Amino acid sequence: MNDIRFNEQGLVPVIVQDAQSKEVLTLAYMNKQSLQKSMETGETWFYSRSRQALWHKGETSGHTQRIVEMRYDCDCDALLVLVEPAGPACHTGSYSCFSNRISGEHVERSAQRFAIINELEKVIAAREAERPEGAYTTYLFEKGVDKILKKVGEEAAEVIIAAKNRNSEELKWEVADLLYHLLVLLREQKLPLDEVLEVLTERHAGK
Repeated sequence: MNDIRFNEQGLVPVIVQDAQSKEVLTLAYMNKQSLQKSMETGETWFYSRSRQALWHKGETSGHTQRIVEMRYDCDCDALLVLVEPAGPACHTGSYSCFSNRISGEHVERSAQRFAIINELEKVIAAREAERPEGAYTTYLFEKGVDKILKKVGEEAAEVIIAAKNRNSEELKWEVADLLYHLLVLLREQKLPLDEVLEVLTERHAGK
């Protein structure tokens, strides 16, 4: 707390990031009191510049943010808060406040090779937070872990059958479906994909 440099208004900007998907959820401000309450309660508290008052994220909507980790930058004048969100971060009902794109639509194909995994992870995180009616991912989250595990098992069996039949076209589709359901499972279990990839890297290094 003593290291943080608050501005002339007694505030410090706070970037809130999903600890699992790494998606930036919102930018808000804290003063000393809201920072202290965030540290004490383990949930995000901010200072509203328009209302000039403290506010507990989710106090009316129920969309609280459980703090996983808090960091400050090299100049000690900005905070990064990694959270587990219990619903959308934005007042519009969107998973993230940063859903409007200015640029970045056109990316080289070489850079897109694995970008779809990151994009899918963000979509799944948004589905869990927003729960849009009629979405298959919403259905899986509402049914819970048993349904998700059943689908993982079914897709794994389909992969085996496609590979056994040497049907490469079918195998592509089944592997894609299996990867999708595994990402849903990771989200449901609150296990970041980064940690899985770290284990994969460690195991690969030892082979």
